[in-house]
Order: sequence, then structure tokens, then C-alpha cells
Amino acid sequence: MTQYAIIANDATDENALERRTAARTEHLENIKKLKASDNFIKAAAMLNDNGDMCGSIMLMQFEDRAAFDQYLASEAYVTQNVWGEIKVQEVKVAPI
Repeated sequence: MTQYAIIANDATDENALERRTAARTEHLENIKKLKASDNFIKAAAMLNDNGDMCGSIMLMQFEDRAAFDQYLASEAYVTQNVWGEIKVQEVKVAPI
């Protein structure tokens, strides 16, 4: 499997946190499915100076880039316009 890091900053408009909160349940339900299928490795929400969520860091693995891209296109934080800036990098997670 190929491993990927997603570093995504939330959009910066005044409704961004509201959209994140609204999409969060769907996002977490999908993560549970991805964990069961061994695609999910680890994730964390990034926090701003006020302690509010403002982005995500995720480690994922898929058979190939096409499968990863299919996941990303259906990610709730993408489809509901939560993430504004998304960086994807192929990585190798340490086997510890």
C-alpha cells in the first residue's frame, strides 16, 4: 500500500468553523470505515491560538493514488468545503 499525508488548512471565511462542526459527524463515521478497511493510520485536528479546530493532519494508506484520490473526492471536509488548502504528500510511516 502507498501511504499519504494530508495536511489541510480549513477555509478562513467566517463560516468555516460552523461548516467543520456540521461535517464532523460524517467525517468521523467515514474514518471508522476507513480504519476497518486498513486505510486509516492516524489523524489529528490542528488548533488555532483560541483552541478552535482549524485544519487536519491525516495519515492514510491505499492500494494506489487512484484509490486515494477517490477517497479524497468523497471526504466530507472536501465535499462540504471545510478544507480550504490541501497538501498531499506520499510518505513512509515508520513500522513501530
